[in-house]
Amino acid sequence: MKKSISIIGSGFSSLSAACYLAKMGHNVEVFEKNDDFGGRARQFKEDGFTFDMGPSWYWMPDVFERFFKDFDFKVEDFYSLKKLNPAYNVYFGKNDFIAIPDSLDKIYKVFENEEKGSSKKLKKFISRAKDNYKIAVTDMLYKMPGLSPLELISFDTIRRVGYFFSNIKKEVHKDFKNPKLRSILEFPVLFLGAESSNTPAFYNFMNYADFGLGTWQPTNGFFDVVNAMISVGKKLGVKYHNNSNIDEIITNKNYATGIKVKGKIINSDIVLSGADYNHTEKLLPKNLRQYSEKYWSKRVLAPSSLLFYLGFDKKLSNLAHHNLFFDTDFNLHSKEIYKEPKWPSEPLFYANFTSITNEHTAPKGCENGFILIPLAPGLNDTQKLRDKYFDMVIDRIESITEQKIKESIIFKKSFCVNDFIDEYNSYKGNAYGLANTLLQTSFLRPKLKSKLVKNMYFTGQLSVPGPGVPPAIVSGKLVADLINNK
Repeated sequence: MKKSISIIGSGFSSLSAACYLAKMGHNVEVFEKNDDFGGRARQFKEDGFTFDMGPSWYWMPDVFERFFKDFDFKVEDFYSLKKLNPAYNVYFGKNDFIAIPDSLDKIYKVFENEEKGSSKKLKKFISRAKDNYKIAVTDMLYKMPGLSPLELISFDTIRRVGYFFSNIKKEVHKDFKNPKLRSILEFPVLFLGAESSNTPAFYNFMNYADFGLGTWQPTNGFFDVVNAMISVGKKLGVKYHNNSNIDEIITNKNYATGIKVKGKIINSDIVLSGADYNHTEKLLPKNLRQYSEKYWSKRVLAPSSLLFYLGFDKKLSNLAHHNLFFDTDFNLHSKEIYKEPKWPSEPLFYANFTSITNEHTAPKGCENGFILIPLAPGLNDTQKLRDKYFDMVIDRIESITEQKIKESIIFKKSFCVNDFIDEYNSYKGNAYGLANTLLQTSFLRPKLKSKLVKNMYFTGQLSVPGPGVPPAIVSGKLVADLINNK
């Protein structure tokens, strides 16, 4: 039966759900509070520079391919991809860095150069990670709407039950002694979801996504993906509305019947929110909210971030497209995000320079830069603190790469906890949703379907399956299937 469906927010999960629901024959409209679509994946242009505001690592290309294939398209119908080589550089100090190349055979050699015998161990580690990737992404991810613990039970997961009760850190440290190699293998979970000692070892499939599948770059940046998904939606009849902040979700008894947008009521058979889960429930009457503030306060959130968008009046040297600065204590920064939340003493950080790959993202002879410092969510955010950490990371880049860059900055914009709250209604200013811990896996995450409000659904990185762009795209499909099969 054809239904009218109002979707709140235009992040990847919302854009994905909109396409699937429209293909199923429903009338779908997407409402975005900001000027631009894409949620955290928005893009802005200033003074000749082009910046992706959020996601920048194009991993798990098979998930993107599967999405477009579901609508009889190919990725290349919308944008081209370039595999990066090096995928990224990891800096440990001056004249001390490891470049991660674009193939496993090359990566094995890099590991062997750092630690004798580590290439054989890495081959076994990646083999296990590849098997877990096949189980997690290819076989399970699209079949796990988080309704029951039985979704996790299969012959393959039973065989690997130890991976759910061990953790990433334990498995990495068992096989590798070199602290540099350990940090490279642990970083995906630190930046993308949780402390390595609190992340089930099964999530080592992210290491296969990293080393095995590689790091890619869309032609014009990540916003290419947003535009492509909107193009698919428009072909299917989806209507998109920007500058459309939601005032409230309209209910009749325990039924969602529509939304109020700028004082106007939009009647709907189904309301689906891809906006922040906690914020969305505040748009409902108190008695219809599934999860209390106490519940949310006890969740393990993935990090927030302090971001800097920078334009330089010259080309930079000794840097790759993606760069990780691990010249400080990896474990200390992790502790200051998850165990003892505070502004980090000496933060690790990430920097990308897309103009190294795509020259058109900066004026001729210039460079654009994006710097990200992972932070504990909910921290006090002031301009004084932003300035302090800006100086800290710029000084370290200058020292480690042996070049002066501060004096060449001609554009600068920061984005931090307060901005995540203001622009995305993000709970505690989180950037990535809920961490991937054992007790926040699958059916233990906030539900895609409301238990208290009929015709009310949720999607995104605070729900199933979890944080990151590919899981968000899958989340949209999972919730669309739930709605269509009700």
